[in-house]
Amino acid sequence: MTEQAPLLSGLTDEALEALLKRAIRNALILGIVVSLVLTVAAGWRTGALFMTGALVSAASIYEWLRLVRIINARIRKQKAPRGAVLVIGFFLVRVFFFAAAIYVSLKCFQGSPMALVCGLGLAIATLTFEALRLLRD
Repeated sequence: MTEQAPLLSGLTDEALEALLKRAIRNALILGIVVSLVLTVAAGWRTGALFMTGALVSAASIYEWLRLVRIINARIRKQKAPRGAVLVIGFFLVRVFFFAAAIYVSLKCFQGSPMALVCGLGLAIATLTFEALRLLRD
């Protein structure tokens, strides 16, 4: 337990921001590649569902990146980044937008729902990969 404390305390805001940006990039790249493969293998509807999930995953990581900046500023008793109230408000609006995008994509594309679930899981997969990479270093 004591070995992990220095690792977490040594994690700077810049390192965390870089980790989240890499996770966004990886989610988008994986989303495009897997979506193209699924389009060829299982049809455009399944590929579109996977891409919808990948886009929601990448956008979710981006929203958390924005929230982390605000939370870190508040913890350090610094002035919050400009538009902090808007960021939090839009976070809630985007959650409803993501839910609507998922619902509409399931209704319109009528592909495999598992493709959508796997696309949504890209956020967890890329964040886990980046966290393990950080621990390895």
